[in-house]
Amino acid sequence: MVFWLIALLLVLLVAGLLAWPLLGKGSSPDMANPDLSVYRDQLAEVESDLAKGVLAVDEAERIRTEIARRILEADRNAANASRPGMAGRGVTLTLTAILVLFLFGASAGVYRWIGADGAPDLPLGERTDMAENAAPRPSQAEVESAVGDMTELADQADQTYRDLVAKLRQTVAGRPDDLEGHVLLAQHEARLGNFASAHRAKARVIELKGDAVLASDYTDLAELMIIAAGGYVSTDAENALGKAIRIDPGDARARYYSGLDLAQNGRADLAYRIWRELLEQGPQDAPWIAPIRAQLAEVARLAGIKVEPLPGPDANAIGDAANMDDAERNQMIRSMVAQLSERLASDGGSAAEWARLIRAYGVLGETDKAAAAIATAREVFATDAAALAEIDSAAHDAGMDE
Repeated sequence: MVFWLIALLLVLLVAGLLAWPLLGKGSSPDMANPDLSVYRDQLAEVESDLAKGVLAVDEAERIRTEIARRILEADRNAANASRPGMAGRGVTLTLTAILVLFLFGASAGVYRWIGADGAPDLPLGERTDMAENAAPRPSQAEVESAVGDMTELADQADQTYRDLVAKLRQTVAGRPDDLEGHVLLAQHEARLGNFASAHRAKARVIELKGDAVLASDYTDLAELMIIAAGGYVSTDAENALGKAIRIDPGDARARYYSGLDLAQNGRADLAYRIWRELLEQGPQDAPWIAPIRAQLAEVARLAGIKVEPLPGPDANAIGDAANMDDAERNQMIRSMVAQLSERLASDGGSAAEWARLIRAYGVLGETDKAAAAIATAREVFATDAAALAEIDSAAHDAGMDE
């Protein structure tokens, strides 16, 4: 709230500075119509000449009448000119109000798009620590060296297969322009867990493809780099992801890893936005859905997005359960599940609570109640793709797949 008040005051200050020249005071009557002062001087001269005897009375009267006529005409013109001025001042005030509203609305819109308005305060000390941790980012090679080789897959592979891959390496080394050979080498190095070698082979594939390179090629390259770095998204992997998204903005795998990159570099708000869209779009069996579900709550917390915790047993209930026998504990669980079911039926609840109820019925073996809860939840969240995905996942966990 303090931030928005300060922003509003700054907007008003800027708008005031811009509008000040337009709202300045108008000119005085004499400045607006200098002829009036001239006519007054002429009248004074006529009276002076008449007193000196230079002008006859008839001539002086004629001159007075002419000057008076001119004064009336000048005054009438000045009055007509002042009316548009007043109208113009009203227009100026209206434009100033519109300017204030536009500046504030545009500033708020831009900040909500690129900022993190829901994020908690970040003290200077914490911000400095984050900056020191974020820069400089370790390179791909440095992280790979720290992670070390992933030999588990290679150790599990058949010796004959490992020998064949070794021969493939030798063959490709002698044929640096063999596209198909490098494609096969990247695939088989990855199967052996040699992800560093795999992404180097994939990089050569991209070079050989030239203009025929696909978004999936860059995504594959980034994915191999990330796996080789133990889940860390280096700047090299980030560049590959950027190229993949420029070719195909809808590449879901590249978008997932871009979200991971943002989450690792202090932009949990943007990561949450990307992952939430991917979760809603599905499909629910896509390989990136499970890791998104596992990390989304923490990303939301870092982004300052409020996530309602699921209600559960308090400390006393947990302590009592530890002293119960199996039958008593089972009865307590069934009672809690029944209470949750009644509350959802009467007051409604979040998709996470419905998913919890469905899984509980699955654990208790109450398939009929689980099926009824699934049907009700799908009806309640019929227009919420993310909620439906959570319900479907709970149905799968409860063994209620259709």
